[in-house]
Amino acid sequence: MKAETPWSKVFQLVLEATGDTIYMVGVATVFAALFGVPLGVLLHVTAPGGLSPQRLLHRLLSLVVDVGRSMPFIILLLAISPFTKVVSGTTLGADAAIVPLTVGAVPFVARLVDNALREVDATVVEAAVTTGASRMKIVHSVLLRESAPGLVGAIGVTLVALVGYSAMAGVVGAGGLGDLAIRYGYQRYDTRVMIASIVVLAALVIVVQFGFDRVARLLDRRRRVNA
Repeated sequence: MKAETPWSKVFQLVLEATGDTIYMVGVATVFAALFGVPLGVLLHVTAPGGLSPQRLLHRLLSLVVDVGRSMPFIILLLAISPFTKVVSGTTLGADAAIVPLTVGAVPFVARLVDNALREVDATVVEAAVTTGASRMKIVHSVLLRESAPGLVGAIGVTLVALVGYSAMAGVVGAGGLGDLAIRYGYQRYDTRVMIASIVVLAALVIVVQFGFDRVARLLDRRRRVNA
């Protein structure tokens, strides 16, 4: 029977893998927000009844977003591997994993942003329109400001989802806790590494969700006070 990895080595492996996971997920979340938030805003303003209704463009954007969200991440990971190699120069490691993580998260963020913007009171938007404010001003000062708690919550949900995606990326040697759990915990039947990886992944999700929920509640409270 193969001896399990000593706990001192387990802690070292998990610490390094946790750093890779935080790096992958953090960078991918930033890129997903940079691309996904504008896409979600565009999706919202071009919808029927939006600030700038454009049926054809809205349908096209909706199709792209829905197709992107419906694709299982593991399939996306393999399907865009040539693109990943062009962008990062390799398909292995934490840097390479950022590409599919970002591509998979952008449509996810866009739809969540669209949903958050729909929650903004229509009368507030209409009031801004009657003052003659430009569309950009309304988007920035009304839609994004009023939906700030929902937007923060959306980014938090995305980050949590990316933690799970990063674990799946371990199947192709992307690094991080998922890769560690597969290489050591599963392939080498090392229960200690497997349990430690699962515990840390769960802890990351709990901490991230708690933090973003807290920020969202604070923003919502301030918005109500200022209303």
